[in-house]
Amino acid sequence: MSDLRIEQVDGDAMLKDWQHVHNLIIPSHFLSLDEVRERVRRHHLEVAYLGDVLVGCSTVRPPTDDTSTATVIARVLPAHRGRGFGAEIYERGLAQARKLGAEVIETCILASNLDGLRFAHKHGFAEIERYLLPGDRVPFIDMRLA
Repeated sequence: MSDLRIEQVDGDAMLKDWQHVHNLIIPSHFLSLDEVRERVRRHHLEVAYLGDVLVGCSTVRPPTDDTSTATVIARVLPAHRGRGFGAEIYERGLAQARKLGAEVIETCILASNLDGLRFAHKHGFAEIERYLLPGDRVPFIDMRLA
C-alpha cells in the first residue's frame, strides 16, 4: 500500500478536485460544478491524494431498485499512472459497490483513454457496449467484470 489518501467528497474544494480530474480525463463530457453537486447526491464520489497532491478520483453509481448492477469508475491523472494508485482507488470503489449490494460490476471508459482500457482489461472487465453521446465523436465503452 502507498501513502495514498482516499476520501469521500465533502465540501467545495473536494468537489472542484473531483471535477478537475473528471474533466481532464473526459474532456468531451465537461461537467460544471453544479452538475458535480447534483452527481454527489446520487453517486458515491471520492478523491485521492498523495500528501496534498491530487492523484485521481472515483465514482460508484449504486445499484438501482430494479438491478443489482453498480458502476465503478476509477480515474488517475496521467502524471500519476503506472504506480498502483488506480488499483487502490478501484479496489476501494469495488468494496463500496459490494457494500451497497452490487452483484454485477460495470465500468465506463472513453475509447480514447487507452490507459483506462488496459487497466480495465487487466482487472477482468470485458466490453459489452460502445455508444456515442449526442455531439460526441469519441465513443464510450461500457464494460462488465467477468
